[in-house]
Amino acid sequence: MPNLAMHSSTAALSPQKEASLLGRARLLQRAALEGTAPPRLLRGKNLGLLSKAGDDEALALLRQAAEELGAHVATMRSSLSPATPAQELQHTARMLGRLYDAVACEGIDAALVQQIGQHAGIPVHDGAAADSHPTAALAGLLGERTAPADNRRFVLQALLIESIG
Repeated sequence: MPNLAMHSSTAALSPQKEASLLGRARLLQRAALEGTAPPRLLRGKNLGLLSKAGDDEALALLRQAAEELGAHVATMRSSLSPATPAQELQHTARMLGRLYDAVACEGIDAALVQQIGQHAGIPVHDGAAADSHPTAALAGLLGERTAPADNRRFVLQALLIESIG
């Protein structure tokens, strides 16, 4: 099965991916400036938010970004660790793949996220809402017409649309 893990927090985006995400984010920004509700492009889609900690800023931002596009979002605490037996990790990843159209992992060891992505069969994002994620820099390229937090949300929405829309 192909590795569908998306963007570790240290991986760089290709110029084509950057341009595509930025273009989508600009469309979402323009709609917001015009007072138009975001398109419900993720209606009927299910996103799992998997984290080590409870609700934090990154999870709230991801939840808002996905829900504004119509996705159903479930937040789960992860007890997975590098000591988790391989069979248990694979079973968990396959179950996530059956329940969700994509999973976003925040604060989870990158090697675990990669293993989840290998076995889930769906897009798995690693730290997408973290300041260290490659998409964070794209928000600054949207300019000052909208607030930085809104720009970050537009970029996350673009990422979600491209991966599960």
